[in-house]
Amino acid sequence: MSKALVVIVLPIAIVSFLVLLGALRRNRAWCFTGVVVLWLSASPYVGYHAIRAAEDWQTPVSVKAVPRAFAIVVLSGMLVDPPGEGGTTEWGDAVDRFEAGIHLFEEGKAQWLVFTGGVLPPPFFPRTEGDLLAEQAVRRGIPRTQIAVTGAVSDTAGEAQAVALMMGRLHADNRASTVILVTSAFHMRRSRLLFAQTGIPVLPFPVDFQGSAHKQWIVHDFVPSANGLRLTELAMREGCGFAFYSLARSVQESKTGRLAVQ
Repeated sequence: MSKALVVIVLPIAIVSFLVLLGALRRNRAWCFTGVVVLWLSASPYVGYHAIRAAEDWQTPVSVKAVPRAFAIVVLSGMLVDPPGEGGTTEWGDAVDRFEAGIHLFEEGKAQWLVFTGGVLPPPFFPRTEGDLLAEQAVRRGIPRTQIAVTGAVSDTAGEAQAVALMMGRLHADNRASTVILVTSAFHMRRSRLLFAQTGIPVLPFPVDFQGSAHKQWIVHDFVPSANGLRLTELAMREGCGFAFYSLARSVQESKTGRLAVQ
């Protein structure tokens, strides 16, 4: 539901609505407003600040500074299915998640390396992204006996629930099993919210940052670009997802409170 609802608040949808409304009413003001919205949302300057806000202004964490935990949990979302007959995958932009998980394990930060079973399209079904990542980890020298893969999941909420179930199998008290959570920086805030609902203590390890720490602004950064629009939309998707799950959590807590009173 959250993925469906967010589409109507993205810049392209808003601009299309404004321009269409202006054309139907023959009102130039609506069309001009649509152009302004497009210009701003596609500006690299706006896109950069939007994505940094979505990243909650986090900065990279040193592997050496991370406390030891029970497991390292690497969220799915880094493999893509290239064009062709199928049967192969390639690394996507979020490959930093996999590399960080391997690095943390090699540094002895946990006894388990857990991959979530992100659903992949045919012909991979019923194999998941986690299955393929586990194979890659073994090739990198990680013992298969210390790698775990959750069941199939289709979103972050499903990943959190699947990891909670797995912690129950790997550890007698899953709530005492602190995990190092590895995911993209812009995805961390929503992930932590969903993992908090399962009761699992989380040590965040954000990677795949979309912004530079030493950005030097030039004139071109105020001219609309495809990448500027991509960053703005990515930030808005994450913001809407976080708001949706925060609201759902508040509603659930409210219902629980009313039932307790009754």
